[in-house]
Amino acid sequence: MTDPIRIANCSGFYGDRLSAASEMVEGGPIDVLTGDWLAELTMLILARTQAKHPGGGYARTFVTQMEQVMGSCLDKNIKVVTNAGGLDPDHCADAVAEVADTLGLSPTIAYVSGDDLLPRLDELTEAGVALEHFETGEPLGDSSRFISANAYLGCWGIVDALSRGADIVVTGRTTDAAIVCGPAAWHHGWARDDWNALAGAVIAGHVIECGTQATGGNYSFFTELNGMERTGFPWAEISADGSSVIGKHDGTGGAVTVGTVTSQLLYEIDSPAYLGPDVTSRFDTIELEQTAPDRVTIRGAQGEPPPTTLKVSMNELGGFRTDIHIALTGLDIEAKAELVEAAFWRACPNEPTDFDSVTSTIAHTDKTDPASNEEASASWRLSIKDADEAKLRPLGRLVNELALATIPGMYGIGGGASGRAFGIYRPALVPADLVPQYVTVLGGDTNVVDSVAPHTPATITTSSYDLGPLPSGPTRRVPLGLVAGARSGDKGGNANVGLFCRSAEAFVWLDDYLDTERLRSLLPETADLVIDRHRLPNIWSLNFLIHGLLQEGVAASTRQDGQAKSLGEWLRARHVDIPSSLLDTSTAES
Repeated sequence: MTDPIRIANCSGFYGDRLSAASEMVEGGPIDVLTGDWLAELTMLILARTQAKHPGGGYARTFVTQMEQVMGSCLDKNIKVVTNAGGLDPDHCADAVAEVADTLGLSPTIAYVSGDDLLPRLDELTEAGVALEHFETGEPLGDSSRFISANAYLGCWGIVDALSRGADIVVTGRTTDAAIVCGPAAWHHGWARDDWNALAGAVIAGHVIECGTQATGGNYSFFTELNGMERTGFPWAEISADGSSVIGKHDGTGGAVTVGTVTSQLLYEIDSPAYLGPDVTSRFDTIELEQTAPDRVTIRGAQGEPPPTTLKVSMNELGGFRTDIHIALTGLDIEAKAELVEAAFWRACPNEPTDFDSVTSTIAHTDKTDPASNEEASASWRLSIKDADEAKLRPLGRLVNELALATIPGMYGIGGGASGRAFGIYRPALVPADLVPQYVTVLGGDTNVVDSVAPHTPATITTSSYDLGPLPSGPTRRVPLGLVAGARSGDKGGNANVGLFCRSAEAFVWLDDYLDTERLRSLLPETADLVIDRHRLPNIWSLNFLIHGLLQEGVAASTRQDGQAKSLGEWLRARHVDIPSSLLDTSTAES
């Protein structure tokens, strides 16, 4: 048995805290420093950067962090693994090498590529790979319209790089958890069909991949935690059997609790069978235990073979959009919005039907008998999309012309100055055997690593949970969030919202109460959408996947919150009838 390996996170997204790498390297003992820079929206951003600056489609902030910590990492034998390579992992590795040369250091640097399918789209379709949209079945069509197409690679390219002595490993589009699973599999010498161990590492990677979201960030019960003004980043200490301890450096802000870990487990997932390129991790088999302050043990994870396909993230330019908004104040909010919109279209040389898409909304932030000017105001928003940027250019001027001519109290006019490009996200599948990984050590050779996982049998045993009787008795109409936390986010054009309870009694009630129809009534935006409901009684949680809520993906969404980050907190704010017995029982975490 090998000793556990402590893998620390220093980035949850492109733009995260720049000092986090130094904080993790200098703040306590770690074996590996990882960071997740990529999201579906980030790939679009990097594609546009790459178009302007060939070879520049990677996260430059990672290179800056390497300037800060590379010497310490080498001195302390800390490996670095990151997906900051984005669309140009080779150029990112070269940039890190330049930093090393400037610092007088000589790390072994490797990069993993092979995920970029954009040059291969026609080749793949000619070989019979349909690459249809896996939600809608829409055919691929003209491949020239895409600006990025990347398969989600697994961890074994990283394992190969580390096995060949790499100190720093830069990847392109891997799964977020692969950058954690790879070092764990390398350190413990796992086989490619050690399903349970791999599943445990993927689950640990999922918990820490978004950085401070595991230590109190974006946490429903944040008022119970200390030091939230400067939340510490997490680490996962992964054992040979795949079990892990989630923690953070002592003295840093926030907390690691069963609640914060459960919340992050629910982030951007679909069913409890969490599909990945290396293993299907069963979130419905794990157990959580608070084993010490800021230490949560995850054990019992079971895994089974992954699909024979890899997910592909594709982006195309969808055209141009403009978003116009004005404040509506005081009385007659609806009538004011109606007049402004009618006057806008009267002044516009085009009809609404002349544009590809028009969406008009009112955000009612106004209150009755407002005590301040701000409390008296709502907001009207008009989003217009079209392939022709020229049609959008005059729209900002048109709404400005209405400032003195229509409603009383008009202010806060914004947006609409010119059309801005937006992207459309498209998910597809590709056979894993067509996407090998290429592992290059700078100054050395390139190895080819197969992306195909073995399909040895796996037996999954899920427990049946007797959590007690359904609470009954008198009820009180209060916010749902008094008994349930939530975490929500985007999955392409879909959104997920997971809810977790902090007592078995509360979960029994929530499980009985909150079916898909009840969710539709509480979140009217979802009324006409397909919703999948998944139970995770092992962690007292429910997860809902809402198909199509974000339309064609984050960049194209016309929702005010295009990433569904606040969807869970909206749901928690809805008032429902909750048994008084649940409200009278303290569920606060120590």
